[in-house]
Amino acid sequence: MSWQALSEQVFALGESPFWHPQEQQLYWVDIPGRAVLRANIYMGTVQRWDMPTEPGCIAPAAGGGLVLALRHGVFRARVWGGELQHIATLPFDTATVRANDGKCDALGRFWVGTIDEPKAARAAALFSIDCRSGSAVVQQQAGNALTANGLAWSPDNRTLYWSDTPDHLTHAWDYDLQTNTLSAHRSWRQHAPKPAGWTFENTHYAGRPDGAAVDVEGNYYAAMFEGRRICKFSPDGTLSASWETPAQCPTMPCFGGEDLKTLFITTARHGRSAAELAQFPLSGAVFFMRMDVAGLPVQYFVD
Repeated sequence: MSWQALSEQVFALGESPFWHPQEQQLYWVDIPGRAVLRANIYMGTVQRWDMPTEPGCIAPAAGGGLVLALRHGVFRARVWGGELQHIATLPFDTATVRANDGKCDALGRFWVGTIDEPKAARAAALFSIDCRSGSAVVQQQAGNALTANGLAWSPDNRTLYWSDTPDHLTHAWDYDLQTNTLSAHRSWRQHAPKPAGWTFENTHYAGRPDGAAVDVEGNYYAAMFEGRRICKFSPDGTLSASWETPAQCPTMPCFGGEDLKTLFITTARHGRSAAELAQFPLSGAVFFMRMDVAGLPVQYFVD
């Protein structure tokens, strides 16, 4: 198995990829590029939709279109390129905090994690937005974090995973889907810290947990930012496999293709050194590789 580039187009900071099974297209965002993107993977064509502020995460909606978490609010778009309808404002200071990693749960709630950009106040948190009753019900589910990432659920929806990237820590909770409550918090996987004076030539650093996906067997796949790898962890947190990536900074995986056995990854080039980009010129591109096990399908937003 080896990685292939979806196209030679590169983006500043790719995130939030998902495979749309009805459209047979891959969606993702470029956060500092303020754009939502989608690709026909069979043709290699990419469409761009510019946003008014940074998009942290997106998800498909059961009624068509998308739900989007931008810096200044959560929005609904009924069609590609259409009007952005405001549906919720999350309780954070947009001067220093913005939306980051997120996705929908099995009942259609949109979960949005945030990032404390100065990384000083531990102001990042995790919110769920439930619009099934016609109006948005916002709940803070977790907090005291720096950078929310790695949101995922186990196949039986009984475990929720969430990472704080600078802490090199992935949390886990027991999750009750019907009541939308978390309990029995534990530190699921503590990763080794970044060495002092690290540069990209130091291959001993395994990176820190960014976005994630889960397969049908319950394994958790984490993009290890600055670690140049995707790591596969068994449900008990044991590392069972890893794959070196063609970019130093993979940001998030997702499963797609007709059989959900293609693993797509977004990557970053924003803020990376000239030397690193010379060695990894396709940093910021989307890559894919075939896997032996299928992933879980994307969950839809319900309103």
